[in-house]
Amino acid sequence: MKKITIVTGHYGTGKTNYSVNLALEAARTGEPVSIVDLDIVNPYFRTADFGRLFAEHGVTMITPDYANSNVDIPVLNFDLERIASDPGYLIVDVGGDDAGATALGRYAEAFSQYADCLDMLYVINCYRYLTKTPQEALTMMYEIEQASHMKHTGIVNNSNLGCETTVAHIESSLPFAQELARQADLPLLYTTYDDRLSPSGVGLHPVHVHVRPIWD
Repeated sequence: MKKITIVTGHYGTGKTNYSVNLALEAARTGEPVSIVDLDIVNPYFRTADFGRLFAEHGVTMITPDYANSNVDIPVLNFDLERIASDPGYLIVDVGGDDAGATALGRYAEAFSQYADCLDMLYVINCYRYLTKTPQEALTMMYEIEQASHMKHTGIVNNSNLGCETTVAHIESSLPFAQELARQADLPLLYTTYDDRLSPSGVGLHPVHVHVRPIWD
């Protein structure tokens, strides 16, 4: 895991849950960990909702003003360049699609000096309605890059159907993820799976489901 990990993806890919898992994994190293919530798009799944969990594990959470309220337009009131220079790990959870990535674009120049110690990961879910083909997912990835003025360095296959996900769903998503990685000319880092399941194979990475829909 590099010093800085930026997590992007379409709505419903599970990128916020993945970001939460990354932060907790990093915390287990004993190094300082900060997670920045740049998800100013989706009011239902925000890292800002996990303050108590992060506090229990020593993770510093940095959020926009009003990130946990009903105000429509949060204010990015923090110095992300300074935060990036602090010791330890930094995870940035970016809002869905190009609209959310525009917020990240404010910091593209600042992040450019950390290119050697930064990953920008594109989280995919082949079961989402706007990214059902590798080409659709690739188009979405390019839109995020254009809006953020940054390039992805890897792909994480987080394909799932929420609580209905089975091992078969995970296995069926592999050809999609592999083809997207081929078209994007990026490494497929791994395929995540709910840690309550037991899929077999290589390139798998367990995650715990912390983020659940409010209607569950």
